Amino acid sequence: MIASSRRGFLSLTGAAALSAALPLPAFAGDADWSGDVDVLNDAWSTLHPGLFRYQTREELDARLTRLRSQWATPGTFRERLLALTRVTAAVRCGHTYPSPYNGGDPIRRLMFPDHSLVPFAFRWLNRRMVVTADQSGAGLFRAGDVVERIDGRTTESLLLDLIPLARADGSNDAKRISLMEMRGDDRFETFDVHLPLVLPLNDRAVFGLADGRRIEAQLLTLAERQAARPAAVEGPEDANPWTLETGDDGIARLTMPGWALYNSRFDWRRWLAGAMDDLTGDGARGLIVDLRGNEGGLDCGDVILSRLISRDLELERTQRFVRYRRVPDSLRPYLSTWDQSFYDWGRQVDGPDERGFYQRADRAAEAADLRIAAAGRRFTGKVCVLCDASNSSATFGFAEKVRRAGVATLVGQTTGGNLRGINGGAFFFLKLPASGIVVDLPLIASFPSTPQPDAGIEPDVPVPTTAEDIRLGRDPQITAATRLILGD
Repeated sequence: MIASSRRGFLSLTGAAALSAALPLPAFAGDADWSGDVDVLNDAWSTLHPGLFRYQTREELDARLTRLRSQWATPGTFRERLLALTRVTAAVRCGHTYPSPYNGGDPIRRLMFPDHSLVPFAFRWLNRRMVVTADQSGAGLFRAGDVVERIDGRTTESLLLDLIPLARADGSNDAKRISLMEMRGDDRFETFDVHLPLVLPLNDRAVFGLADGRRIEAQLLTLAERQAARPAAVEGPEDANPWTLETGDDGIARLTMPGWALYNSRFDWRRWLAGAMDDLTGDGARGLIVDLRGNEGGLDCGDVILSRLISRDLELERTQRFVRYRRVPDSLRPYLSTWDQSFYDWGRQVDGPDERGFYQRADRAAEAADLRIAAAGRRFTGKVCVLCDASNSSATFGFAEKVRRAGVATLVGQTTGGNLRGINGGAFFFLKLPASGIVVDLPLIASFPSTPQPDAGIEPDVPVPTTAEDIRLGRDPQITAATRLILGD
């Protein structure tokens, strides 16, 4: 029906349209938000195709009853956001969550109201918080430092509290841990939203390091966080977000930090097709496609695959469903999206079946979507794809296709997403009227045609990163992929 989507686009249209329709009241700690739970329940029950993939109706009802009580009781914004996040995370869907992208500035000011963000970037390695970059402005932290405590609280216990709040598909906790890193990949980091929910910090904090040092440091605001990283600087709409460089070893390295190009004027398809064709003409020895940190967006990887296959690639048939044919009028005031056809699938779908699902009606078009046509100049050099737990939407799908086609080697770490299927492809942005919080609501569920494990995709060549790698500035995945291509 619709290509896979990611929040890079979700922030561009839905929030603005919905904010105009529903004014946001100022937050009051004693305001009764319990009516929002009924809106959430109605919208989810009517529209969300993956709502009961990992929970029962009874379990959801119990969670909503608890949330209704918590939202009728006086509490801070963060207390109420925490209560909602527990409910959305329990859906175990990588695209269902309260979004800072789509709530607009009023909600973001409540999510990031003060100096509450740690002054460094970091990764979780074997559940240890390892600094990757100092953002204190005073050189207080070094790459490779291991932070064991924050204001006396162990970072390991913090991670255990954060994991259940993360949006991820099924039991794929690797994705949850990845989301709770602070890499600098997103304008609004998941960790920055959630740490204050389980460990409220303000102004300054004391960080205990594994080497015995104790560092008292000023915490950051959201504006300071974004100013501290190059990724916060958004280029023009026609800018190419990717890089392609060929080293002295003859290996081309295509770095693709994101595929969320919905509103971009960059002709990515033409550029990528030309770049892949040129690899053959230039006699490149091999290709490394770096997708680390890339959750997804458009199906950009199909262009790459079209130059790696010798004949059309038939993809594994998946079952794709929606929950409704037409959105009830009662829900429309709370919803926004970028494509008006999502409100009424009409003759695009058949159904409902005995489970209440609707399926695509145009079988010929659906079959065409399950085929990638060979095109352009075929690249016959060795190809490695660097993957990690962030790959959970279109990049997860690309990893599946690469594995099926057998045209490249997956190097790195287990992907995000889930082999049992994910929800996505089209979205509504559900604005809860009393709170003003926006919850992303995916509309298309995919299910595999055969039983699959509740897990992401394992790489062909697992390559971990260590604190020592970070301290020394080493890139073990690039090193491993280079050796594979060169035959070392």
